[in-house]
Amino acid sequence: MKHYDAIIIGAGQAGVPLAKKMAEAGKKTALIEKRMVGGTCINDGCTPTKAMVASARAVYQAKKSAELGVITGDVRVDFKQVKKRKDDIVASFKGGAEKGIEETKNLKLYMGEAVFTAEKEIVVKSKSGKETHLSADLIFINTGAQTRIPDIEGLQDVDYLTSTSILDLDEVPEHLIVLGGNYIGLEFGQMFKRFGSRVTILEKAAHIISKEDKDISENLTDILIEEGIEIVTNVNVEKVGWNGDQIEVILNNGKKQRKIKGSHLLIAVGRTPQTKSLGLEFCGVATDDHGHITVNSQLETNVKGIYALGDVKGGPAFTHIAYNDYTIVYRNLVEQKNFTTENRPVPYCMFTDPQLGRIGISEEEAKKQQLNYEVAVLPMKNVARGIETGETRGMMKAVVDKQTKEILGAAILAPEGGEIMSVLQLAMEGGITYDKIRYGVFAHPTYAESLNNLFMKILP
Repeated sequence: MKHYDAIIIGAGQAGVPLAKKMAEAGKKTALIEKRMVGGTCINDGCTPTKAMVASARAVYQAKKSAELGVITGDVRVDFKQVKKRKDDIVASFKGGAEKGIEETKNLKLYMGEAVFTAEKEIVVKSKSGKETHLSADLIFINTGAQTRIPDIEGLQDVDYLTSTSILDLDEVPEHLIVLGGNYIGLEFGQMFKRFGSRVTILEKAAHIISKEDKDISENLTDILIEEGIEIVTNVNVEKVGWNGDQIEVILNNGKKQRKIKGSHLLIAVGRTPQTKSLGLEFCGVATDDHGHITVNSQLETNVKGIYALGDVKGGPAFTHIAYNDYTIVYRNLVEQKNFTTENRPVPYCMFTDPQLGRIGISEEEAKKQQLNYEVAVLPMKNVARGIETGETRGMMKAVVDKQTKEILGAAILAPEGGEIMSVLQLAMEGGITYDKIRYGVFAHPTYAESLNNLFMKILP
Protein backbone atom coordinates (compact mmCIF):
# COMPACT_ATOMS: atom_id res chain seq x y z
CA MET A 1 0.00 0.00 0.00
CA LYS A 2 1.52 3.30 -1.15
CA HIS A 3 0.30 6.32 0.76
CA TYR A 4 -0.15 9.77 -0.77
CA ASP A 5 -1.31 13.10 0.53
CA ALA A 6 -3.71 13.39 -2.42
CA ILE A 7 -5.09 11.10 -5.12
CA ILE A 8 -6.88 12.45 -8.19
CA ILE A 9 -8.94 9.95 -10.22
CA GLY A 10 -9.24 11.15 -13.81
CA ALA A 11 -6.78 13.28 -15.79
CA GLY A 12 -9.37 15.63 -17.25
CA GLN A 13 -9.68 19.41 -17.26
CA ALA A 14 -10.03 19.54 -13.48
CA GLY A 15 -7.81 16.58 -12.58
CA VAL A 16 -4.59 17.57 -14.35
CA PRO A 17 -4.26 21.16 -13.07
CA LEU A 18 -5.38 20.10 -9.59
CA ALA A 19 -2.78 17.32 -9.45
CA LYS A 20 -0.02 19.67 -10.58
CA LYS A 21 -1.01 22.39 -8.12
CA MET A 22 -1.25 19.95 -5.22
CA ALA A 23 2.18 18.57 -6.03
CA GLU A 24 3.66 22.05 -6.39
CA ALA A 25 2.22 22.91 -2.97
CA GLY A 26 4.40 20.13 -1.53
CA LYS A 27 1.82 17.39 -1.32
CA LYS A 28 2.78 13.90 -2.47
CA THR A 29 0.22 13.37 -5.23
CA ALA A 30 -1.00 10.49 -7.41
CA LEU A 31 -2.97 11.00 -10.62
CA ILE A 32 -4.86 8.00 -12.04
CA GLU A 33 -6.10 7.82 -15.65
CA LYS A 34 -7.67 4.75 -17.27
CA ARG A 35 -7.79 6.01 -20.86
CA MET A 36 -5.96 9.13 -22.08
CA VAL A 37 -4.48 12.14 -20.33
CA GLY A 38 -6.55 15.23 -21.03
CA GLY A 39 -9.92 13.58 -20.66
CA THR A 40 -12.86 14.03 -23.00
CA CYS A 41 -12.20 17.69 -23.78
CA ILE A 42 -8.78 17.24 -25.37
CA ASN A 43 -9.19 13.75 -26.83
CA ASP A 44 -12.74 13.47 -28.13
CA GLY A 45 -14.65 16.56 -27.06
CA CYS A 46 -13.98 20.27 -27.39
CA THR A 47 -10.58 20.20 -29.08
CA PRO A 48 -11.15 17.72 -31.94
CA THR A 49 -14.74 18.75 -32.67
CA LYS A 50 -13.99 22.46 -32.82
CA ALA A 51 -10.99 21.77 -35.07
CA MET A 52 -13.32 19.91 -37.45
CA VAL A 53 -16.02 22.58 -37.15
CA ALA A 54 -13.41 25.08 -38.37
CA SER A 55 -12.78 22.93 -41.45
CA ALA A 56 -16.51 22.62 -42.10
CA ARG A 57 -16.96 26.39 -41.80
CA ALA A 58 -14.16 26.91 -44.33
CA VAL A 59 -16.08 24.70 -46.79
CA TYR A 60 -19.24 26.74 -46.23
CA GLN A 61 -17.45 30.07 -46.63
CA ALA A 62 -15.68 28.94 -49.78
CA LYS A 63 -18.97 27.85 -51.36
CA LYS A 64 -20.68 31.16 -50.58
CA SER A 65 -17.68 33.34 -51.43
CA ALA A 66 -19.21 34.30 -54.79
CA GLU A 67 -21.66 36.47 -52.83
CA LEU A 68 -18.64 38.56 -51.80
CA GLY A 69 -17.30 38.66 -55.33
CA VAL A 70 -14.71 35.91 -54.84
CA ILE A 71 -14.84 33.06 -57.36
CA THR A 72 -13.23 29.86 -56.08
CA GLY A 73 -14.42 27.24 -58.57
CA ASP A 74 -15.24 23.74 -57.38
CA VAL A 75 -14.81 23.25 -53.63
CA ARG A 76 -13.66 19.78 -52.60
CA VAL A 77 -13.16 18.30 -49.13
CA ASP A 78 -10.01 16.30 -48.37
CA PHE A 79 -11.50 14.53 -45.36
CA LYS A 80 -8.30 12.61 -44.63
CA GLN A 81 -6.51 15.96 -44.27
CA VAL A 82 -9.33 17.27 -42.08
CA LYS A 83 -8.90 14.24 -39.82
CA LYS A 84 -5.09 14.51 -39.84
CA ARG A 85 -5.23 18.18 -38.83
CA LYS A 86 -7.64 17.29 -36.02
CA ASP A 87 -5.46 14.38 -34.87
CA ASP A 88 -2.31 16.55 -34.93
CA ILE A 89 -3.95 19.20 -32.76
CA VAL A 90 -5.18 16.58 -30.29
CA ALA A 91 -1.74 14.96 -30.14
CA SER A 92 -0.14 18.35 -29.48
CA PHE A 93 -2.53 19.22 -26.65
CA LYS A 94 -2.31 15.73 -25.15
CA GLY A 95 1.49 15.74 -25.39
CA GLY A 96 1.65 19.10 -23.65
CA ALA A 97 -0.53 17.83 -20.80
CA GLU A 98 1.58 14.69 -20.42
CA LYS A 99 4.82 16.68 -20.44
CA GLY A 100 3.48 19.00 -17.75
CA ILE A 101 2.71 16.01 -15.54
CA GLU A 102 6.13 14.42 -16.11
CA GLU A 103 7.93 17.64 -15.22
CA THR A 104 6.03 18.17 -11.96
CA LYS A 105 7.84 17.04 -8.83
CA ASN A 106 5.87 15.08 -6.20
CA LEU A 107 3.43 13.90 -8.90
CA LYS A 108 3.10 10.27 -10.03
CA LEU A 109 0.87 9.24 -12.96
CA TYR A 110 -0.74 5.79 -12.87
CA MET A 111 -2.38 4.46 -16.04
CA GLY A 112 -5.23 2.11 -15.16
CA GLU A 113 -8.72 1.90 -13.72
CA ALA A 114 -9.25 3.14 -10.18
CA VAL A 115 -11.55 1.19 -7.87
CA PHE A 116 -12.21 1.97 -4.20
CA THR A 117 -11.53 -0.88 -1.78
CA ALA A 118 -12.16 1.13 1.39
CA GLU A 119 -12.98 4.72 2.39
CA LYS A 120 -9.56 6.16 1.52
CA GLU A 121 -8.04 3.18 -0.28
CA ILE A 122 -7.88 2.48 -4.02
CA VAL A 123 -6.60 -0.26 -6.28
CA VAL A 124 -5.33 0.74 -9.73
CA LYS A 125 -5.86 -2.02 -12.31
CA SER A 126 -3.66 -1.64 -15.39
CA LYS A 127 -4.47 -3.15 -18.79
CA SER A 128 -1.69 -5.68 -18.26
CA GLY A 129 -3.44 -6.96 -15.15
CA LYS A 130 -1.08 -5.39 -12.63
CA GLU A 131 -2.70 -4.08 -9.46
CA THR A 132 -1.31 -1.20 -7.39
CA HIS A 133 -2.80 -0.37 -4.00
CA LEU A 134 -2.88 3.28 -2.95
CA SER A 135 -4.26 5.29 -0.06
CA ALA A 136 -4.55 9.03 0.58
CA ASP A 137 -5.80 11.62 3.03
CA LEU A 138 -7.56 13.53 0.23
CA ILE A 139 -9.22 11.97 -2.83
CA PHE A 140 -10.68 13.83 -5.80
CA ILE A 141 -12.96 12.13 -8.33
CA ASN A 142 -12.86 13.62 -11.85
CA THR A 143 -14.01 10.68 -13.97
CA GLY A 144 -16.39 12.64 -16.20
CA ALA A 145 -19.24 11.24 -18.28
CA GLN A 146 -19.80 9.11 -21.35
CA THR A 147 -22.44 8.81 -24.08
CA ARG A 148 -25.80 7.63 -22.77
CA ILE A 149 -27.07 4.76 -24.88
CA PRO A 150 -30.89 4.68 -24.94
CA ASP A 151 -32.87 1.48 -24.57
CA ILE A 152 -34.08 1.03 -28.17
CA GLU A 153 -34.94 -2.33 -29.70
CA GLY A 154 -32.20 -3.51 -32.06
CA LEU A 155 -29.74 -0.73 -31.26
CA GLN A 156 -27.10 -3.09 -29.92
CA ASP A 157 -27.19 -5.03 -33.19
CA VAL A 158 -26.11 -2.12 -35.42
CA ASP A 159 -22.80 -0.30 -35.67
CA TYR A 160 -23.96 3.00 -34.18
CA LEU A 161 -21.61 5.91 -33.60
CA THR A 162 -21.02 8.02 -30.49
CA SER A 163 -19.43 11.46 -30.20
CA THR A 164 -16.15 9.57 -29.63
CA SER A 165 -16.23 6.96 -32.42
CA ILE A 166 -17.51 9.37 -35.07
CA LEU A 167 -14.19 11.22 -34.81
CA ASP A 168 -12.38 8.13 -36.08
CA LEU A 169 -14.27 7.95 -39.38
CA ASP A 170 -11.97 7.98 -42.42
CA GLU A 171 -14.69 8.87 -44.90
CA VAL A 172 -17.65 11.24 -44.93
CA PRO A 173 -20.92 9.33 -44.29
CA GLU A 174 -23.31 9.12 -47.22
CA HIS A 175 -26.34 9.68 -44.99
CA LEU A 176 -25.85 10.45 -41.30
CA ILE A 177 -28.88 9.98 -39.06
CA VAL A 178 -28.47 11.85 -35.77
CA LEU A 179 -30.52 10.72 -32.79
CA GLY A 180 -30.78 13.83 -30.61
CA GLY A 181 -31.33 17.46 -31.57
CA ASN A 182 -29.26 19.15 -28.91
CA TYR A 183 -25.78 20.63 -28.69
CA ILE A 184 -23.63 17.62 -29.64
CA GLY A 185 -25.99 16.32 -32.31
CA LEU A 186 -26.44 19.71 -33.96
CA GLU A 187 -22.71 20.46 -34.11
CA PHE A 188 -21.95 17.12 -35.74
CA GLY A 189 -25.01 17.30 -38.00
CA GLN A 190 -24.12 20.68 -39.49
CA MET A 191 -20.44 19.75 -39.70
CA PHE A 192 -21.00 16.59 -41.73
CA LYS A 193 -23.63 18.24 -43.93
CA ARG A 194 -20.98 20.78 -44.90
CA PHE A 195 -18.50 17.98 -45.56
CA GLY A 196 -20.99 16.44 -47.99
CA SER A 197 -23.24 14.07 -46.02
CA ARG A 198 -26.98 13.94 -46.24
CA VAL A 199 -28.10 14.58 -42.65
CA THR A 200 -31.32 13.79 -40.80
CA ILE A 201 -31.74 14.91 -37.18
CA LEU A 202 -34.32 13.16 -35.00
CA GLU A 203 -35.56 14.87 -31.83
CA LYS A 204 -38.05 13.57 -29.28
CA ALA A 205 -39.07 17.04 -28.07
CA ALA A 206 -41.25 19.52 -29.93
CA HIS A 207 -38.21 21.50 -31.06
CA ILE A 208 -34.43 21.20 -31.15
CA ILE A 209 -32.33 22.60 -28.27
CA SER A 210 -35.46 22.18 -26.18
CA LYS A 211 -33.96 23.89 -23.12
CA GLU A 212 -33.65 27.14 -25.06
CA ASP A 213 -36.42 29.65 -25.84
CA LYS A 214 -38.69 28.66 -28.71
CA ASP A 215 -37.75 31.64 -30.90
CA ILE A 216 -34.04 30.79 -30.61
CA SER A 217 -34.79 27.17 -31.50
CA GLU A 218 -36.96 28.15 -34.46
CA ASN A 219 -34.33 30.57 -35.75
CA LEU A 220 -31.61 27.92 -35.65
CA THR A 221 -33.98 25.35 -37.16
CA ASP A 222 -34.56 27.63 -40.15
CA ILE A 223 -30.78 28.09 -40.55
CA LEU A 224 -30.10 24.34 -40.54
CA ILE A 225 -32.98 23.57 -42.90
CA GLU A 226 -31.70 26.27 -45.25
CA GLU A 227 -28.38 24.36 -45.35
CA GLY A 228 -30.25 21.22 -46.40
CA ILE A 229 -30.50 19.36 -43.08
CA GLU A 230 -33.71 17.43 -42.45
CA ILE A 231 -35.05 17.96 -38.93
CA VAL A 232 -37.77 15.67 -37.56
CA THR A 233 -39.22 16.58 -34.15
CA ASN A 234 -41.88 15.09 -31.87
CA VAL A 235 -40.83 11.54 -32.70
CA ASN A 236 -39.93 8.42 -30.77
CA VAL A 237 -37.53 5.86 -32.16
CA GLU A 238 -39.23 2.47 -31.83
CA LYS A 239 -36.70 0.19 -33.43
CA VAL A 240 -33.32 0.14 -35.18
CA GLY A 241 -31.95 -2.56 -37.46
CA TRP A 242 -30.18 -3.45 -40.68
CA ASN A 243 -31.90 -3.19 -44.05
CA GLY A 244 -29.32 -4.56 -46.43
CA ASP A 245 -26.18 -2.53 -45.86
CA GLN A 246 -28.18 0.43 -44.49
CA ILE A 247 -29.26 1.19 -40.94
CA GLU A 248 -33.03 1.52 -40.74
CA VAL A 249 -34.68 3.59 -38.04
CA ILE A 250 -38.39 3.17 -37.34
CA LEU A 251 -40.06 6.30 -35.96
CA ASN A 252 -43.46 7.06 -34.51
CA ASN A 253 -44.93 10.52 -33.95
CA GLY A 254 -48.02 9.20 -32.17
CA LYS A 255 -50.09 9.19 -35.35
CA LYS A 256 -48.12 7.25 -37.91
CA GLN A 257 -44.98 5.23 -38.36
CA ARG A 258 -42.09 6.22 -40.61
CA LYS A 259 -38.92 4.45 -41.70
CA ILE A 260 -35.61 6.21 -42.44
CA LYS A 261 -32.56 4.48 -43.88
CA GLY A 262 -29.02 5.82 -43.59
CA SER A 263 -25.41 4.73 -43.86
CA HIS A 264 -24.50 5.85 -40.32
CA LEU A 265 -26.33 6.46 -37.02
CA LEU A 266 -25.00 8.86 -34.37
CA ILE A 267 -26.34 8.55 -30.81
CA ALA A 268 -26.40 11.99 -29.17
CA VAL A 269 -29.18 11.92 -26.56
CA GLY A 270 -27.11 12.92 -23.55
CA ARG A 271 -24.34 11.69 -21.29
CA THR A 272 -24.16 9.59 -18.15
CA PRO A 273 -21.64 9.83 -15.27
CA GLN A 274 -18.78 7.33 -15.10
CA THR A 275 -19.35 6.09 -11.57
CA LYS A 276 -20.48 2.46 -11.95
CA SER A 277 -16.99 0.92 -11.91
CA LEU A 278 -15.54 3.12 -9.14
CA GLY A 279 -16.62 0.85 -6.30
CA LEU A 280 -18.26 3.73 -4.46
CA GLU A 281 -20.09 1.24 -2.23
CA PHE A 282 -16.74 0.47 -0.58
CA CYS A 283 -16.01 4.08 0.36
CA GLY A 284 -19.56 5.19 1.14
CA VAL A 285 -19.75 8.07 -1.34
CA ALA A 286 -23.39 8.83 -2.20
CA THR A 287 -24.87 9.27 -5.67
CA ASP A 288 -28.23 10.52 -6.96
CA ASP A 289 -30.80 8.57 -8.99
CA HIS A 290 -28.83 9.22 -12.20
CA GLY A 291 -25.51 8.02 -10.79
CA HIS A 292 -24.01 11.49 -10.28
CA ILE A 293 -21.90 11.93 -7.15
CA THR A 294 -23.61 14.32 -4.76
CA VAL A 295 -21.51 17.16 -3.35
CA ASN A 296 -21.96 20.27 -1.24
CA SER A 297 -21.27 23.81 -2.42
CA GLN A 298 -17.54 23.28 -1.84
CA LEU A 299 -17.57 20.08 -3.91
CA GLU A 300 -17.05 17.72 -0.97
CA THR A 301 -19.01 14.47 -0.94
CA ASN A 302 -20.78 13.01 2.07
CA VAL A 303 -17.43 11.41 3.02
CA LYS A 304 -15.04 13.94 4.55
CA GLY A 305 -11.90 14.36 2.46
CA ILE A 306 -13.39 12.97 -0.76
CA TYR A 307 -14.38 15.48 -3.45
CA ALA A 308 -15.97 15.27 -6.90
CA LEU A 309 -15.29 17.68 -9.75
CA GLY A 310 -16.60 18.11 -13.29
CA ASP A 311 -19.32 16.18 -15.10
CA VAL A 312 -19.31 13.24 -12.68
CA LYS A 313 -21.07 15.34 -10.05
CA GLY A 314 -23.95 16.42 -12.32
CA GLY A 315 -25.06 19.98 -12.98
CA PRO A 316 -23.71 21.97 -15.94
CA ALA A 317 -21.50 19.60 -17.98
CA PHE A 318 -18.93 22.00 -19.40
CA THR A 319 -15.14 21.99 -19.44
CA HIS A 320 -14.97 25.49 -18.00
CA ILE A 321 -17.16 24.43 -15.06
CA ALA A 322 -14.83 21.48 -14.36
CA TYR A 323 -11.85 23.83 -14.47
CA ASN A 324 -13.59 26.25 -12.11
CA ASP A 325 -14.31 23.32 -9.77
CA TYR A 326 -10.55 22.74 -9.58
CA THR A 327 -9.86 26.38 -8.70
CA ILE A 328 -12.45 26.31 -5.92
CA VAL A 329 -11.12 23.11 -4.34
CA TYR A 330 -7.47 24.08 -4.64
CA ARG A 331 -7.88 27.58 -3.24
CA ASN A 332 -9.99 26.32 -0.35
CA LEU A 333 -7.69 23.45 0.65
CA VAL A 334 -4.27 24.95 -0.04
CA GLU A 335 -4.81 28.71 0.25
CA GLN A 336 -7.37 28.39 3.06
CA LYS A 337 -10.04 30.36 1.19
CA ASN A 338 -13.80 29.84 1.42
CA PHE A 339 -15.07 29.74 -2.17
CA THR A 340 -18.28 27.93 -3.16
CA THR A 341 -20.17 27.06 -6.34
CA GLU A 342 -23.16 29.12 -5.24
CA ASN A 343 -24.28 31.80 -7.70
CA ARG A 344 -21.37 31.30 -10.07
CA PRO A 345 -22.13 32.20 -13.69
CA VAL A 346 -22.68 29.33 -16.11
CA PRO A 347 -21.89 30.59 -19.61
CA TYR A 348 -21.82 28.17 -22.52
CA CYS A 349 -21.52 28.17 -26.27
CA MET A 350 -22.78 25.76 -28.92
CA PHE A 351 -20.45 25.81 -31.92
CA THR A 352 -22.95 25.55 -34.69
CA ASP A 353 -22.57 28.27 -37.32
CA PRO A 354 -23.73 30.78 -36.24
CA GLN A 355 -22.71 30.07 -32.65
CA LEU A 356 -25.17 30.14 -29.78
CA GLY A 357 -23.68 31.91 -26.76
CA ARG A 358 -25.74 31.68 -23.55
CA ILE A 359 -25.56 33.24 -20.11
CA GLY A 360 -28.08 33.61 -17.30
CA ILE A 361 -31.77 32.79 -17.54
CA SER A 362 -33.94 32.49 -20.64
CA GLU A 363 -37.24 34.28 -21.23
CA GLU A 364 -39.07 31.03 -20.48
CA GLU A 365 -37.27 30.74 -17.14
CA ALA A 366 -38.05 34.37 -16.30
CA LYS A 367 -41.71 33.67 -17.04
CA LYS A 368 -41.74 30.57 -14.82
CA GLN A 369 -40.13 32.54 -11.99
CA GLN A 370 -42.81 35.25 -12.46
CA LEU A 371 -40.18 37.96 -12.69
CA ASN A 372 -40.89 41.54 -13.71
CA TYR A 373 -38.87 41.40 -16.91
CA GLU A 374 -38.52 42.81 -20.42
CA VAL A 375 -37.03 41.25 -23.54
CA ALA A 376 -34.88 42.85 -26.23
CA VAL A 377 -34.48 41.12 -29.60
CA LEU A 378 -32.29 42.17 -32.53
CA PRO A 379 -32.15 40.15 -35.78
CA MET A 380 -28.62 39.80 -37.17
CA LYS A 381 -29.89 41.07 -40.53
CA ASN A 382 -30.11 44.49 -38.82
CA VAL A 383 -26.52 44.41 -37.50
CA ALA A 384 -24.12 46.53 -39.55
CA ARG A 385 -21.12 44.27 -39.00
CA GLY A 386 -23.19 41.26 -40.05
CA ILE A 387 -24.30 42.96 -43.26
CA GLU A 388 -20.73 44.03 -44.10
CA THR A 389 -19.34 40.52 -43.63
CA GLY A 390 -22.28 38.68 -45.18
CA GLU A 391 -23.14 37.05 -41.83
CA THR A 392 -26.78 38.02 -41.29
CA ARG A 393 -28.24 34.77 -39.94
CA GLY A 394 -29.34 34.56 -36.32
CA MET A 395 -30.48 36.93 -33.61
CA MET A 396 -29.51 38.56 -30.32
CA LYS A 397 -31.81 38.32 -27.34
CA ALA A 398 -31.55 39.63 -23.78
CA VAL A 399 -33.78 39.41 -20.72
CA VAL A 400 -33.63 42.32 -18.25
CA ASP A 401 -35.25 43.27 -14.96
CA LYS A 402 -37.75 46.09 -15.57
CA GLN A 403 -37.18 47.76 -12.23
CA THR A 404 -33.45 47.35 -11.52
CA LYS A 405 -32.40 47.30 -15.21
CA GLU A 406 -30.10 44.36 -14.45
CA ILE A 407 -29.33 41.96 -17.28
CA LEU A 408 -30.79 38.60 -16.28
CA GLY A 409 -29.70 36.54 -19.27
CA ALA A 410 -28.87 36.53 -22.95
CA ALA A 411 -28.90 34.25 -25.98
CA ILE A 412 -26.65 35.33 -28.84
CA LEU A 413 -27.18 33.31 -32.02
CA ALA A 414 -24.60 35.04 -34.18
CA PRO A 415 -21.12 34.88 -35.67
CA GLU A 416 -18.77 34.84 -32.65
CA GLY A 417 -21.86 34.52 -30.48
CA GLY A 418 -19.75 33.21 -27.60
CA GLU A 419 -17.54 36.30 -27.64
CA ILE A 420 -20.52 38.69 -27.72
CA MET A 421 -22.17 36.75 -24.90
CA SER A 422 -18.99 37.11 -22.82
CA VAL A 423 -19.34 40.91 -22.98
CA LEU A 424 -22.76 40.60 -21.38
CA GLN A 425 -21.48 38.09 -18.84
CA LEU A 426 -18.89 40.59 -17.64
CA ALA A 427 -21.59 43.26 -17.47
CA MET A 428 -23.77 40.96 -15.36
CA GLU A 429 -20.91 40.09 -13.02
CA GLY A 430 -19.88 43.73 -12.73
CA GLY A 431 -23.37 45.03 -12.08
CA ILE A 432 -23.50 47.05 -15.30
CA THR A 433 -27.16 47.65 -16.19
CA TYR A 434 -28.54 47.43 -19.70
CA ASP A 435 -29.05 51.21 -20.02
CA LYS A 436 -25.29 51.73 -19.54
CA ILE A 437 -24.64 49.37 -22.44
CA ARG A 438 -27.38 51.01 -24.50
CA TYR A 439 -25.50 54.30 -24.39
CA GLY A 440 -22.01 52.81 -24.07
CA VAL A 441 -19.21 53.58 -26.52
CA PHE A 442 -18.01 50.54 -28.49
CA ALA A 443 -15.53 50.46 -31.35
CA HIS A 444 -17.15 50.72 -34.77
CA PRO A 445 -17.86 48.51 -36.64
CA THR A 446 -17.84 45.51 -34.29
CA TYR A 447 -20.41 42.90 -33.32
CA ALA A 448 -20.22 44.13 -29.73
CA GLU A 449 -21.29 47.58 -30.88
CA SER A 450 -24.65 46.10 -31.87
CA LEU A 451 -25.40 45.69 -28.16
CA ASN A 452 -26.26 49.41 -28.30
CA ASN A 453 -29.00 48.60 -30.80
CA LEU A 454 -30.14 45.50 -28.93
CA PHE A 455 -30.96 47.45 -25.77
CA MET A 456 -32.47 50.32 -27.74
CA LYS A 457 -35.30 47.87 -28.42
CA ILE A 458 -36.37 48.40 -24.80
CA LEU A 459 -38.35 51.59 -24.38
CA PRO A 460 -37.01 54.06 -21.77
